[in-house]
Amino acid sequence: MEIGALISLELILPKRIEKRLREECEKTGVSIEELALEALYKGLNEKIDPSDRTEVYMGLSEKYLRDAEDLLARGDFIQACEKLWGSAAVMVKAVAASRGITILSQGELFSFVRKIGEGENDSELRRLFSVASTLHQNFYENWLHKDVIREYSEDVKQLITKLKKLIK
Repeated sequence: MEIGALISLELILPKRIEKRLREECEKTGVSIEELALEALYKGLNEKIDPSDRTEVYMGLSEKYLRDAEDLLARGDFIQACEKLWGSAAVMVKAVAASRGITILSQGELFSFVRKIGEGENDSELRRLFSVASTLHQNFYENWLHKDVIREYSEDVKQLITKLKKLIK
């Protein structure tokens, strides 16, 4: 699947709107990009079809993975952890979207990974996704050693490779 253009925008928002946007992202567990996409589609009176959603999630996953690699190279391990988690989470959403499924929570992410792992007879998917979740936790708690973070980043890359093969 060819990924559409990556348009990088810097938006200046009123503080009140920025705060609401961040609160909504935190509450729903979706990225700013996902919320922006939904708003754009609604504003343009367009319907998002599963292939559009799959394409966007795959592009976001690749972007977050590149960002994580840059952050690791600069020694910003905490931010790299969150980008690695984000890359894994949106790639799971890409697989789900390719099957016409919308995932709206972290619980649904884990349930979907378990389900596809069982369907593919690949228990490694669940373990690798749990590693990504540990990186997400570390973003908030900062307890992992940098060598472990580097090692876990390789696990996330392995997970993403496996998930890409499941895109229908």
